[in-house]
Amino acid sequence: MDRYEEYDHERFDRPRRRTRPRTKDRPSHDDAVPGSVVTVDRGRYTCLVGGHLVTAMKSRPLGRKGVVVGDRVQLVGDVSGDAGSLARIVSVDERVTVLRRTADDDDPVERVIVANADQLVVVAALADPEPRRRLIDRALVAAFVAGLDPLLCLTKSDLADPESLLDAYRPLGVPAVVTRQGGDLGEVRARLAGRVSVLVGHSGVGKSTLVNALVPGTDRAIGHVNAVTGRGRHTSTSVLMLALPAIHEADVPGGGPDAGAGRGGWIIDTPGIRSFGLAHVDSKDLIAAFPDLDVLTGDCPRGCSHGTSEPECGLDAAVGRGDTEAQRVESFRRLLEGRERAEED
Repeated sequence: MDRYEEYDHERFDRPRRRTRPRTKDRPSHDDAVPGSVVTVDRGRYTCLVGGHLVTAMKSRPLGRKGVVVGDRVQLVGDVSGDAGSLARIVSVDERVTVLRRTADDDDPVERVIVANADQLVVVAALADPEPRRRLIDRALVAAFVAGLDPLLCLTKSDLADPESLLDAYRPLGVPAVVTRQGGDLGEVRARLAGRVSVLVGHSGVGKSTLVNALVPGTDRAIGHVNAVTGRGRHTSTSVLMLALPAIHEADVPGGGPDAGAGRGGWIIDTPGIRSFGLAHVDSKDLIAAFPDLDVLTGDCPRGCSHGTSEPECGLDAAVGRGDTEAQRVESFRRLLEGRERAEED
C-alpha cells in the first residue's frame, strides 16, 4: 500500500528534467543608464552615474569579459548610490583606447590597465630613486602603440638637474614637465586640463604626492624609498580615477583658454610598477607610431624589425647624418632595444 494518498500534502513529485520552458529572448535593458568605472575592488565596481557614485557588480551575461577603470558601461538596478544599494553592469561600451602590459616579456597574458584614456603621463624621479630609463622607454612604447599622447613628468628637480634626461627624449617629440616638492603645478595642470590622463611610474617617484597636490583631499598613501635598495615601497594598491578641478586663466602659464583654462579633466592613478612587460608589442606596431620614420622602411626586407643589427634596413640611411631625423632614428631604436630586453638594472 502506498504510504501517501494521491493528494496528501506530504507527497512530493520531483519535476521532470527539461520541463521548464526556455526562451532565447533576453532583457533589452532599455532602462539602463550610462556610467563610468572609477575604481575596482574585489568584484565590486564603483561607477560615476549622473554626478554620484554607484556600487555595481558585473552581470552574468558578460561572462569573462573584463571591466576596468575608464570603461563606459550601462547599468540597471538600484543606481541611487544609497548605502547598501547595488546595481548591475549589463554592457560595456566599445573602448576608444586600451593601455595594456604583460607581467614580463615571457608572459603571453595581456593585462588591460585602463580604458578610454588619451594621455599617458610617465612619472619619474630625477633622484631618490634614480631614474630608470628602460622603464620609461617601455612605458613610452606602450603609449605609442596604444595611441595615447605621452607626457614625461620629472619630479624632485630640487635634487638633480633634469637636462640630461630631457635631452634623451627631445628627439622623440615627447613633451615634458618638471616639478619639485611644494613647487608650482600650473604647467602640469595645463597639460592635464580637459584630458583623461593615466599616471604610471615605479614606486617612490612621488606619484601619490603629485596626485594629492592636484586633487586636494584625495589622501593617497605616500611611501618612502628604501635606503638600501634605492627602491620605493608600494603605497597605492588600486587603480583610481579622479576628477581634476577646473583651472582658471590666471593659473595657466601663458594664459588663454587654449591653454586649458576653464576645463577640468580626469587623472587615473595606478599602483607603482617594477616591470612593464611588452610581450604584446610588435615592432611594426611601434614604427607605425612614427609616420616620418615609417616611410623610410618601404624598401626594408620582409620581416625586418628595424633594429641596429638588421641588414639593409631602410632606417640606416638616416643614421650618422647628425640631423633631427638621425636623432629620431637613434631614439626610436633605443625604444626598440628597450622593448626587447628586461628593464631591470
